[in-house]
Amino acid sequence: MKRFHVHLHVDDLARSIGFYSKLFAAEPARVESDYAKWMLDDPPVNFAISTRGDRPGIDHLGIQTDAAAELAALKARAQAADMALLDEGETTCCYARSEKHWVTDPQGIAWEHFHTLGNIPVFHEKKPVAAEGACCAPRGKPVGIAVKSADSCC
Repeated sequence: MKRFHVHLHVDDLARSIGFYSKLFAAEPARVESDYAKWMLDDPPVNFAISTRGDRPGIDHLGIQTDAAAELAALKARAQAADMALLDEGETTCCYARSEKHWVTDPQGIAWEHFHTLGNIPVFHEKKPVAAEGACCAPRGKPVGIAVKSADSCC
């Protein structure tokens, strides 16, 4: 199964948690000091908010897969369509360890395709600078051309 993913930046996390909990009639599956996530079944969506962005609004969209084979199929589809692709491989972000890659639509909106491998206790585990990946949505340029720095991780 695949699940649609939406990540928004918000100014006031507590107020936004209250709003979205009422909107979805569900409490978040995970809450941290700068982040909250709902794993909804109807509709199937991974909806996340955080205070880590530059301004409120959509950070990125995505598709979360339940199986590595589904992720591989999404990657093959993007490659067959000749989309610029940033393959992060196994990485950490948003309190999770995941296998992921990114594509960017013609308007510059980043799309994350990922398979979650497990939870971690921190938002992002730092890697040596030379190995730094995009972590979350790459900014400013099409995916595959620019890699985002760690200080602007979603």
